[in-house]
Amino acid sequence: MSRTIFWPGVPLALLSAMFFGASTPLAKNLLGGGLHPGLLAGLLYLGSGLGLGAYWLVRRWTGRGAAEAPLRRADLPWMALIILSGGVIGPLLLMIGLAATPASSAALLLNLESLATMAIAWVVFRENVDRRLLIGAAAILTGAVVLSWSGGVAPVGWGAVCIAGACLAWGIDNNLTRKLSGSDPVEITAAKGLAAGAANLGLALANGAQLPSGTAVAGAAVVGLFGYGVSLVLFVLALRHLGSARTGAYFSTAPFIGAALAVGLFGETLSARLGIAAVLMGIGLWLHLAERHEHVHTHEAMEHEHRHVHDEHHQHSHTKDDPPGEPHTHAHRHEPLVHSHPHYPDLHHRHDHPCA
Repeated sequence: MSRTIFWPGVPLALLSAMFFGASTPLAKNLLGGGLHPGLLAGLLYLGSGLGLGAYWLVRRWTGRGAAEAPLRRADLPWMALIILSGGVIGPLLLMIGLAATPASSAALLLNLESLATMAIAWVVFRENVDRRLLIGAAAILTGAVVLSWSGGVAPVGWGAVCIAGACLAWGIDNNLTRKLSGSDPVEITAAKGLAAGAANLGLALANGAQLPSGTAVAGAAVVGLFGYGVSLVLFVLALRHLGSARTGAYFSTAPFIGAALAVGLFGETLSARLGIAAVLMGIGLWLHLAERHEHVHTHEAMEHEHRHVHDEHHQHSHTKDDPPGEPHTHAHRHEPLVHSHPHYPDLHHRHDHPCA
């Protein structure tokens, strides 16, 4: 059962962090070529949106690919809020904050995104958390802070407040995305990438940024496709299996992954900070992986649509219009069920915990 509870959510979250973490040193290399930070952000998001949008269209035209639930009309208000918070408000506040905050302080403040994601998941959405998980999350976040710390104290001015606001917007975005995690992650990520790319690019051009060479644009688009696009697809899939708090904790390893790749790819110095961060994050990951959450719980009757196989939680009847084979996607109803097994707050285990 331990393999079932960890697979595939934990590997998906760590792979998402790996792709995003790898994008950081590569994006830094592009900035070294003179790209405007806001313009680069727009190109990264557009690379994600255009690349995944093209893949989604090809998959739809050919009728091939994963059997994922499409976004429905009822999902559109949530999708609009996701785009507004994560694709427009977050980048806008970050650009304002970066203009008034030293880069070293901004790097430290950006760790607030993971904290905001986990806090909202625990306090607002009531995801279960115990002392082990809190200590593990604190260890991972402390490791990220150690990596980004450059001495001194982050200033508490308008710039810092704006960056903190951006992190809050992205924390809200991550938790809202959880509500749509049963839908097609490629469709979600493509829409978000196109909206965020247009917003960031428009802001940069309005502030006087100039478009770079075609080579730089292509490089940024490729980095964005994998570091932002594929990473977010994996993040959405991880949300489906783990919930927001745990996915956010695993994703917090991204700064360490980026720093480790910078040592290997660009010959940066192997520092004591990297070693300390590795130990802290290793402790945090072990505490999370050693989690065993099991109790008698009740599944209320519910109806939804997502990719599934006929496991213990999917014992439902089919009509002649439902797709054959497994896995498949169709609207289905869950009858009430009471049982006990190890579980995460996935699509089917978002029940209340009176003692949480």
